[in-house]
Amino acid sequence: MSRWAWADVDLGAIRHNVEVMCAVAAPAVVWVAVKADGYGHGANRVAGAALDGGATGLCVALTQEGVGLRDAGFTCPILVLSEQPPSELGSAVRHGLELTVYSHAQIDAIAAAGGRDHPVHLKIDTGMRRVGAAVDDSLDLAAAITKSPAVRLAGVFTHLAVADRPSDPFSAAQIEAFEEVLASLATGQFNAPLVHAANSAATLTLPTSRFQMVRVGIAMYGISPGPEIDALASALRPALSLRARVSHVKRVRRGDRISYGLRHRFDGDTTVATLPLGYADGVPRRLFGSGGEVLIGGRRRPIVGVVTMDQMMVDCGDDPVAIGDEVVLIGSQHAESITATEWADRLGTIGYEVVCAISARVERRYTSV
Repeated sequence: MSRWAWADVDLGAIRHNVEVMCAVAAPAVVWVAVKADGYGHGANRVAGAALDGGATGLCVALTQEGVGLRDAGFTCPILVLSEQPPSELGSAVRHGLELTVYSHAQIDAIAAAGGRDHPVHLKIDTGMRRVGAAVDDSLDLAAAITKSPAVRLAGVFTHLAVADRPSDPFSAAQIEAFEEVLASLATGQFNAPLVHAANSAATLTLPTSRFQMVRVGIAMYGISPGPEIDALASALRPALSLRARVSHVKRVRRGDRISYGLRHRFDGDTTVATLPLGYADGVPRRLFGSGGEVLIGGRRRPIVGVVTMDQMMVDCGDDPVAIGDEVVLIGSQHAESITATEWADRLGTIGYEVVCAISARVERRYTSV
């Protein structure tokens, strides 16, 4: 290893989680989201494990993400989840990426990029208000897709805004609106082989959202989509752990202060261990101020002082600690665990952001246990 900070990624956990989600979703097929470099886990390795676990397709956010998967040898369907700039469409067509459409301009741009009978998925905005065709425009767009020799209708889908809160009735309202669109399309004989709406949360909580296909993202990585779903996500196994080794040890006195701004003052003599990673690696600078902890020797130790770009410090009390000792920032050590969700709760965010933020300069090590 080139440095004393790394992330372990358990491909066995990825396979297991996909198997769990396939069993929940059946008979719907499972496509998995490997955008953002597999939510920070490594897209190529995650994609392989997911397909081994029963997934039949992949979802990405950007043309270049899909091209990277094709270059790595993946031949399965790959869906780009939003419309792409015209300059990207030639590459998307050449690499056989399935494209999302919600405007006439995108249909025309695919034709100009050389598309011929190219598979597209019509996205309907049923309430997320991010991207997608208006419900009232769905028939017109479906007709335009059918008329164009450049494209063919391979799928129709929508995205749910509050599926992580199953007590909220808005998801059911979105599904109802989506089903009305599907009925209108069927009346016009615009039928798509794949209909999909469910993300991880909806797959677990909303059977009516599963249709022919589900798009599994965060659940594949072993992270619950939200606190209201924790019980239904209990069979999932976290796939990523973030680890380091102690790079420096020092004794400090009562009253000493530490790190930029000297914002932490020690109440008594103690031992401080320095770790060789910081906010440039994805450990938020403010984690110390929200009660962030690490594991050393199986015990929780508080982060002291603001996290710096490349280093951070923890208070080890009077326990023995030595240079080279392993430290767990996310993961398990002995009987203790710190999860990405715990970080998220402390920081006022979600587990997705925590794992996606772990930077490329942190080496990923893969196991398949």
